[in-house]
Formats: sequence, C-alpha cells, structure tokens
Amino acid sequence: MKFLLPLAGCCFALAPLVSAQVSVELALDQDQFLPGESLEVGVRITNFSGQTLHLGKDNDWLRFTIEGRDNYIVPGSDDVPVQGEFDVESSTVVTRRVEVAAYFALTRPGRYLVTATVKLKQWDKELLSKPKAFDIIAGTKLWEQDFGVPNAAGQPPEVRKYALQQAIHLKQLKLYARVSDQSESRVFRVFPIGPMISFSKPECQIDKSSNLHVLYQTGAKSFNYSVINSDGRLLVRQTYEYTDTRPVLRVDREGRILIGGGARRGSSNDLPPPSEASSTNHAETSKP
Repeated sequence: MKFLLPLAGCCFALAPLVSAQVSVELALDQDQFLPGESLEVGVRITNFSGQTLHLGKDNDWLRFTIEGRDNYIVPGSDDVPVQGEFDVESSTVVTRRVEVAAYFALTRPGRYLVTATVKLKQWDKELLSKPKAFDIIAGTKLWEQDFGVPNAAGQPPEVRKYALQQAIHLKQLKLYARVSDQSESRVFRVFPIGPMISFSKPECQIDKSSNLHVLYQTGAKSFNYSVINSDGRLLVRQTYEYTDTRPVLRVDREGRILIGGGARRGSSNDLPPPSEASSTNHAETSKP
C-alpha cells in the first residue's frame, strides 16, 4: 500500500495539471436572444502543454450543456455538428464556433448557463469550461401571416408562417423576422432586421415568390426596406429617406412590390452591396 499511494497521488494531480496547461473558454457575440434565434458559441482552446493537440476527428470531442434556473438541464441533442479535424499547436490559441440553438429546447425566457466539455483523447482526459451566461428574452409579436411554399408537382404547398417581433436588446429596440411552420413548432430562422423607433408601424407584403417585403422607420426620416425569403434568408436591405413624400410599399400592375415615395440612400450596409446591385424591382422608386 505504501507504494500505491504515490501513484494514486500522481493520477489525481494529473487533471489539474492538464487544465493548467490547456484551457477552454466560451465566448458569445451577444448575451440576449429570442427563442429560435441563432446562438453561436465560440470555444477558445489555449494550449501551453508543449505538445500539439489533435481534435475534431469524431463528433464526441466537444459537448455542450445548458442549464436554466433551479439547476434545470435544458433538453438537448447529441447531434451538435462539431466534427472536423484540426490541430492546436503548443503556445497557440484556436477558436471553434458552433451553432447550438437548433439542438436545445431554448423556448422559455430566462437566464441560462452554457458549459463546454472538451475531450482530449490522446491524454484520456476531459476539460470543462467555466459557464457562460446568456438570456432568452420574450419578444412582442407585431404581425404574422401564413404563406405557401411550392412542393413537388401534384403536391399541395407547404404552409409556413412569417412573423415580425420587436424586442429590446442592450437598451435598443430592434425588429426581428421569424420564419416557422404553420403551428410554430418548428422555427426555420429568427434574426434581427435592425433597430427601430418605438412609434414605427412596419408595412408588410408577400410577393408572388413568397418573399416577405418589410418597410419600417428607423429614425426621424430614415426607413429600412428588407426582403426575406421563405427560409429566413435576407435577400435585400436598403435605406430610404422621407423627402417631400413618405416611403411606402406599393404593388405595380405586374404584381411586383416596390417602394413608392421617399428617396433611396445608398449605404455600405446595403444588400446586395452597391457594386453588385442590379436594376430589379426591389430598387425602384415611384411617386405616390
């Protein structure tokens, strides 16, 4: 027994030794999210072990745990895609960014803690990060509309739902777009369109291709015009200004949706970028 004690002591001492040489930290781009909004976690691995770490060969090298109030463990999936081999050389730092919102049931507003466990197979050890806090906040629904997405020939269209929500993020009021199935049990995407002023009343129209056109006020004389497709991808983002007339959404004789009134103001924030923009109906302006 006298000979076994030092060996046991070495085994217990190895874990803190490894954690001192290799550390795992988590980072978030923001600390407030709407239910269904993308939640990308940055996993920062710092290596001062003197050896190169080989990670990502399989899908179990990295695991996430999300905990809510009263030690409630948020139900999640083991299928978070983290596979992809990479090396972390000694005296270097590598960050891997992983989208986790789609794999955890983050539907209830409240405070949450996310933790990551990194498995070092070459040493048969696991490292645990410190928890990173974030909040799920409840937005206010301003507008919603069911719409159809064409299916294969002979099949009825799939019914989805557009919704606009507003929420305060970092003391700033923002407008969010949400695309879900008709029952709202499956969310395809939630994302912020941009900041808005409190008295803005967004105008919404759905075109023949099932794209959502949104025009809303962002300042005393400025307006944001955005076009979103049925998968929740932002296709167009433009800025208009109130001149002698106010910008409004209009439908022409061919059923195209365009901006009537106001004046277009080019911006580096435009989508497509100014150099790529073509003369489509999205960029047209007509007199009211």
